Amino acid sequence: MVNLKINGIAVSVPEGSTILQAAKLANVRIPTLCYLKDVQCVGSCRLCLVEATGARGLVAACVYPVSEGMEVRTNTPRVRRSRKTTIELILSTHKKKCLSCVRSMNCELQKLALEYNAEEDRFGTDHDLKPIDDLSASVVRDNSKCIMCTRCVAACEHQTIGAIGPKNRGYSKVIGSPYDVSLAFTPCVNCGQCVVACPVGALYEKSAVAEVWGAIVDPSKKVVFYTAPSVRATLGEAFGLPVGTNVEGRMVTAIKQLGDVECFNMDITADLTIMEEATELLSRLENGNPTPMFTSCCPGWVKFLEHYYPQYIPNLSTCKSPQEMFSAVLKTYYCRKNGINPDDLFVVSVIPCTAKKFEVSREELGGYTDAALTTRELAKMIKEAGIDFANLSESEYDLPFGDASGAGAIFGATGGVMEAALRTAAVKLGGDGAPLEFKEVRGTEGVKEAEYTLGGTTVKIAVASGLGNARKVLDAIKSGEKDYAFVEIMACPGGCVNGGGQPYVHDEVRNNVDLKTLRAQALYDYDGERNIRRSHETPAVEMLYNEFFGSPNSAKAHKLLHTKYSKREKY
Repeated sequence: MVNLKINGIAVSVPEGSTILQAAKLANVRIPTLCYLKDVQCVGSCRLCLVEATGARGLVAACVYPVSEGMEVRTNTPRVRRSRKTTIELILSTHKKKCLSCVRSMNCELQKLALEYNAEEDRFGTDHDLKPIDDLSASVVRDNSKCIMCTRCVAACEHQTIGAIGPKNRGYSKVIGSPYDVSLAFTPCVNCGQCVVACPVGALYEKSAVAEVWGAIVDPSKKVVFYTAPSVRATLGEAFGLPVGTNVEGRMVTAIKQLGDVECFNMDITADLTIMEEATELLSRLENGNPTPMFTSCCPGWVKFLEHYYPQYIPNLSTCKSPQEMFSAVLKTYYCRKNGINPDDLFVVSVIPCTAKKFEVSREELGGYTDAALTTRELAKMIKEAGIDFANLSESEYDLPFGDASGAGAIFGATGGVMEAALRTAAVKLGGDGAPLEFKEVRGTEGVKEAEYTLGGTTVKIAVASGLGNARKVLDAIKSGEKDYAFVEIMACPGGCVNGGGQPYVHDEVRNNVDLKTLRAQALYDYDGERNIRRSHETPAVEMLYNEFFGSPNSAKAHKLLHTKYSKREKY
């Protein structure tokens, strides 16, 4: 341990720690713009400069190591002047459209400029307006707002994609794609991790808000919403509620107050996915079809496989994602049962994910979803409607797609799809005495492995979240090192609870709060409180098979709930 003082506060930290890490233990805040815990630590923004004994000049706290007896000052006049000047220099090349920016009032640069009394035009405005890249189905890039913190680049590299990166040198340096092409023409998987990493408004999702408002006020349209499992655990953050607060009831009330709409529970098609996927897995094991079988719920992961490991496309479950299953059910079964022309039904999914926006555009999925809103976009609509979210009463989802199993809810956390599948597979293979919880697949570790014997059948499984970890699993399978029967992969680290469409969180929160664990725990707590905890026990799922599909993997189920995927070029 190394002993030092931060602003006179004695603190002991392990050898090799940085000043920034020591400051955290001393409860001293040091501002940063380029640093993201576990993603990037490069000391390039120069906002975390501090004075430290033994150092010549100011040093970057995020990379400078502590030493025995060191004394650090984080708020001297010299330090404050340096930070203010740095912020003013950043502002001189930043397109300051703050009032209309997607990050207005939630921008890390804006917050720091206010804290340090920065003059926005001290060094003039010296930038060229750059064209906005909005050709992607999911992500918009506005390089005129880029502050060159490179957090987006680090997030993309952390995902092992590299769709964006720094180009040119010195004052001409910009963030862009290879050959200056749009993100739409790169191997970007639309995961949106760059969006949640960006501290300003240089990256944001392609909005469907105006389109949804238009449908709500169109008298010829019947509008239905359905919400993804993880949204209940994250939406509250956009309204100042603690991380991990379950706001399902208030969320449903808020959606119904947007207009004459119905609100359904996507957990039901998570349960439906399990029925189809578990049946498919058992069929593969019995008939010798390609294994391991990979889950297909995550569109970012699916596109990643199509680009980088197309040889494993036959291993990918043919099941559509819960989003696309629900939209298909609504435009067919629901419309027929209620005498609605499918063209008059406007289907809106509320999802934690920017890749789901891309998924909506995939022709092979049938075009059943009309609009996909991120958690952030739903929060924007609620605020625009003047709804006092924090003080809303609670409502229940509309019938017949309201009550679902706890297994469907945990889809939002890494390992949740696997556990939900195991709960149903265990009953099919082992009978009613089968275990209910499979805690070995829980947690936010990048890769988890387990082996279960269910009804005499031994099943080796793996769970991975984050595409860097997906590569590790795929390479281990490719080399013959690992032999699994079933593999769950989510593109975003931690799963959907950490998706690219979740509420913006400032770096000082991301670096100090375990968002993934707290959000996931809200889903596991919700699951534990449910009366129904296995997907095959959900009444709406039983209804769909009895009245419409017949049985899992039937011809009708294959037509509406399954699909196929194809190889994509890397560049």
